[in-house]
Amino acid sequence: MKKFRKVLDGLTTSSPGGTIGSPSCGSAAGTPTAAPTPKEIDVQETLVSENFQLCKTVRHGFPYQPTALAFDPVQKLLAIGSRSGGVRIPNRHNLHTVIGWKLHTAAQRFMPRKILNTVKLGRPGVDCYCQHESGAAVLQLQFLINEGALVTACADDTLHLWNLRQRRPAILHSLKFNRERITFCHLPFQSKWLYVGTERGNTHIVNIESFILSGYVIMWNKAIELATKTHPGPVVHLSDSPKDEGKLLIGFESGTIVQWDLRGKKADFRIYYDEAIHSVSWHHEGKQFMCSHSDGSLTLWNLRNTSKPFQVTFPHGKIQKDGRKESCKPILKVEYKTSRNSEPFVIFSGGLSFDKAGRRPTLTIMHGKAITVLEMDYPIVEFMALCETPYNNEVQEPYAVVVLLEKDLIVVDLTQSNFPVFENPYPMDIHESPVTCTAYFADCPPDIIPILYSIGAKHKKTGYSQKEWPIGGGTWTLGSHTYPEIIITGHADGSIKFWDASAITLQMLYKVKTSKVFEKPKPGEGRAAELVEEDPFAIQMVSWCPQSRIFCVVGISAHIILYRFSKYDANTQIVSLEVRLQCESEDVISPSENENNPCFSELGSHSPQPHHPASPGGGTPEGIKDSVPCLKVKDRMVRIPPGYQAELVIQLLWVDGEPPQQITSLDINSAYGLLAFGNCNGLAVVDYLQKTILLCMSTLDLYGAADPYQRLTRSPRRNRQSTSEFCMRGLSNFYSDSKKRIRTSYQSLTELSDNQQSIDMERSKSPTSVHFQTSLHNDPRVLPEPVASLRASHCSPVFYLLDNVKGPGRKLSLPTDLKTDLGTNVFESLISLFVLFANALPLLQIMSMDIALAPPPSPARRGSLASRWVPRGHGLLAEALADRPSARPSPLLAWRSLCLCPTLKKRKLSNSKLWMWGVVNESRENSFSRSRSSSVSSIDRDTKEAITTLQFGESYGRKNDALPTPCLWVGTSLGVVLLIPMSIPTDQEERMEEPVTIGPSGAVLMLKGSVLRFSFLDCTGALIQGPYEVWRDLNAPEDPDRPRRRKLVNFSPSSSQDTCGEGHLAVVCSERQAKVFLMPSQSCLFVHNITESSFVLRADVVSVCNSVCLACFCANGHVMTLSLPSLRPLMDVNYLPLTDMRIARTFCFTNGGQALYLSSPTEIQRITYSQEMCDNLQEMLGELFTPIETPEAQNRGFLKGFFGGNAHTFDREELFGEAAAGKASRSLAQHIPGQVGVEGMKVAASGAVGELARARIALDERGQRLGELEERTALMMTSAETFSKHAHEVKIRLA
Repeated sequence: MKKFRKVLDGLTTSSPGGTIGSPSCGSAAGTPTAAPTPKEIDVQETLVSENFQLCKTVRHGFPYQPTALAFDPVQKLLAIGSRSGGVRIPNRHNLHTVIGWKLHTAAQRFMPRKILNTVKLGRPGVDCYCQHESGAAVLQLQFLINEGALVTACADDTLHLWNLRQRRPAILHSLKFNRERITFCHLPFQSKWLYVGTERGNTHIVNIESFILSGYVIMWNKAIELATKTHPGPVVHLSDSPKDEGKLLIGFESGTIVQWDLRGKKADFRIYYDEAIHSVSWHHEGKQFMCSHSDGSLTLWNLRNTSKPFQVTFPHGKIQKDGRKESCKPILKVEYKTSRNSEPFVIFSGGLSFDKAGRRPTLTIMHGKAITVLEMDYPIVEFMALCETPYNNEVQEPYAVVVLLEKDLIVVDLTQSNFPVFENPYPMDIHESPVTCTAYFADCPPDIIPILYSIGAKHKKTGYSQKEWPIGGGTWTLGSHTYPEIIITGHADGSIKFWDASAITLQMLYKVKTSKVFEKPKPGEGRAAELVEEDPFAIQMVSWCPQSRIFCVVGISAHIILYRFSKYDANTQIVSLEVRLQCESEDVISPSENENNPCFSELGSHSPQPHHPASPGGGTPEGIKDSVPCLKVKDRMVRIPPGYQAELVIQLLWVDGEPPQQITSLDINSAYGLLAFGNCNGLAVVDYLQKTILLCMSTLDLYGAADPYQRLTRSPRRNRQSTSEFCMRGLSNFYSDSKKRIRTSYQSLTELSDNQQSIDMERSKSPTSVHFQTSLHNDPRVLPEPVASLRASHCSPVFYLLDNVKGPGRKLSLPTDLKTDLGTNVFESLISLFVLFANALPLLQIMSMDIALAPPPSPARRGSLASRWVPRGHGLLAEALADRPSARPSPLLAWRSLCLCPTLKKRKLSNSKLWMWGVVNESRENSFSRSRSSSVSSIDRDTKEAITTLQFGESYGRKNDALPTPCLWVGTSLGVVLLIPMSIPTDQEERMEEPVTIGPSGAVLMLKGSVLRFSFLDCTGALIQGPYEVWRDLNAPEDPDRPRRRKLVNFSPSSSQDTCGEGHLAVVCSERQAKVFLMPSQSCLFVHNITESSFVLRADVVSVCNSVCLACFCANGHVMTLSLPSLRPLMDVNYLPLTDMRIARTFCFTNGGQALYLSSPTEIQRITYSQEMCDNLQEMLGELFTPIETPEAQNRGFLKGFFGGNAHTFDREELFGEAAAGKASRSLAQHIPGQVGVEGMKVAASGAVGELARARIALDERGQRLGELEERTALMMTSAETFSKHAHEVKIRLA
């Protein structure tokens, strides 16, 4: 038989992409048709580029890797510095509000008045985030108390002065030290001179107003005695004496303490202690101070005798039998605070003994003879006692202690004997379990937030202090552009949290624990342990319908949980459905010579045989698992509290010892009562009302005769058959038996016409239609040599994200037999090295590689290598290459296959050797990014065509449909869009009894790259919302007068359009391009290539400024918006490069021009791309600084003032100014001016506003005093008149 070879590159009749606004690409596959032009549709687009601007709005959560803490006792402001150079000021104003967002007028009518009066949705507040451009870690923070300014000392030896008198703080001055490293800073109250200690032991003085270094320097060699030969070490403490501000106490790390007389420029006394010093704290009278040391001791020093400590204590040190103290850990910080009505407080961190390993970090509070040890969950970074007065020479009266931990912030109430903790109003527990996915919903129904809050409030922890949160600085207003917003976070422990995100605030509403649905797996045992060693309940994705309150969760163990909301508890048994969605195949069936279409052949003797269910312990003598889920659902009656209650659990099953693949897409529709999900094996549709599986089939079987790719036919494994065979009985109505088998070889074709004749013509020209020798038919492993080169595509975002979802079961580790074995063959060694290299190389670098493969080894070599492969079920890579050793594998696809096989490490390869052919760069014009050649390796085939997105909606499943019907839109990783029409009974009784009919229509649309998003517009350009069911509480008591019936809300496409007749627009976005199709003709009206060098990670159609647009986030960090339906670029901003998989996994858009992502493991960053939102952001942000009169110092009395010294006569300006001290060396530090121009004007304006506010307060106080004086004068006049009257009466009587 003659052998023909032909390359069909560039066979399509249209270019891969058209220009914006041109009515190109007439059909879905690129063939021009007589489709209506955009002018015929006549959509009036209102969005322009001026409507878009990208900016950050607010950051929520706990600061990642905190390093420093500061507090302003007058303004009640708290600041936290982080290792990445960020400064968070999370302050919440002490104002209770009824709701956390402003209700729209229309929404107020639908919210019950009872809820409005009783539910408190938290306290609105200020949450400000500042970032140093250098990114250097923040070492120390110092507030200018009641001045609206903050000083930050960073690890790059730079001091920054931040202005907090504006809504967005800005740097006014910076001072960069060039020759010395900053170790400690101290700013006295009501002083403009900042003391700066350095690593060399010197102390410099900086003018805060001008940020200029003073010529006054305290050198370390002058501070210590001349006879001392050793360096005292870095400065670890600086503080002025409460008794005399002219005395500066300097603590060195070695244990040396010096009190320096600033006026006399000499040392008053020097203390040399054997143990290193960590911190120093004064008694308010200035006669004593306490030090903490590295040996776990506290020393109390009296200024009358500094030769030895007045008292030495080891708070946690025990006396051993030999009389010695046991060694203790260092006390890192101590605070010595006095109280009028009780004993002083001594608060310190650390100091525990070394006798017990693994002890948790502690904070110790010594009050009199009582010692209280508070154990912390995380290491202590910093703590600070909050006192009533800002003056250090007054009785401090501490009322709370702020403790900054590595992953939490707590405040301890010191006014109660049991020291309870304040309930934290901030969302500091976002990272309580690592966040694995996020969802963002704007403009939710107005009643959903109060209901969720009321349910969640019942499960709040108790035992908190009854007092208000003590940190309440700043002011905050709701603003005029607020609406209900909800953020949902899924976590690694299986928990899901609902957050109220209205008006740029964040507050916890409600929490769901999905792990309660399953039995607890025993550690190291059971099926879950083999798939996922830890976190088997980790959340992978969520789907929520706010209107119907139906919630769906996808877990990493290939399970789906459906929740319904109820305000009543219930006793129920959770229904479980098991789906066998494993469509791998094995033996290659070569085309028959006599078959007209060689792409398909009859099954013959290769028909599948019934499988035998396996027990959990293993269904075969070899112990291979089969037909068992990863987790065990509770099979008993369980009591479920009010809130979201689990109704249905769907689990994918193990098949022949292989675990189920991760679920890649999910959609649920409450109006239809259907749930659809898919993975790299296929698609399943479940009727959750009737608890039945409607459809369970491979992706390839969904195509039918409209398959745009040529695939070699392969029989299913003989021991496999779908558990959902009853769902497949009707397939014979759609496909012939020859088209039902699994086909896993993809053809390299670009966009095809949806015309069946055109498809058949293309198939007749397929490279796979050549004739082969009869001898080749007997060996299923040998295939014809490739006839077209392959351009390897970059990894799809779906696989890209799934490979990086946290879950130990998804960790990639090579089996022992796959480790490098050099010395046998260079090809075998190269592929082993590549796999090991790809395991460590960042995936983004692999994506940029254009890979083409050189010719394979000789047939003789092929046979020798192929004979080494082990039988079925022993590894994806080995099994794939055994099937087709002549195929040329793509290393990237091999990497993807390895990542997608979570149990590859458990599947042994014996004597298996791998090879790789040469890698060269190759580019091909007008080719699909997902194009496939007939010679694509079986590695690619084992990866399969994944279902990447699903969407239910009213649409036209076929071209000749006159009316819209319920449809399921299916998008795949090859850029194919499939339409599946459905027939759903409309009557409620029939819906619960009659089956739903589903049948693939064969409609196929094509795009470049994996399909990411669907959306539908009417012919006027308005967004068509999906149909939904109005929420009804199924557990509510029966009301005979008002029976519970399903109430559906349907937004069907308009049936009468004057401009373009019947139909609607379908917007489809993939990772490379976006297209707009006119339905039902399936004509492509607009196409836009979004990116060529990168790919889209997230895309969504959102509402902005009373219109709609397509928003995209690319892997190269660009955020784009496109108009609809013309796909005209409106905004393209290089915002954020993809430096972490966390960003790609959590980035999501929502309506109103907003988006969010997880900027760190503990923080959520919200951004806006709406110009209107940016304009109103200043109004929505809170005021950090509020004009408050500084409290007056207490009257010290005559005797204290006379005998205690006159500390208030110290003039620092006279001592540190340029006239007295001179100028500092220019090489020592460099002054860097802050922002100027518009920002400077804003600062000046803000300062002017602050001064005006102060003046107004002063006038008000003066007026109040004048009013009081006037009232007293009136009283005196009344008294005088009364006295005069009485005197006159007495005079008359006497007369």
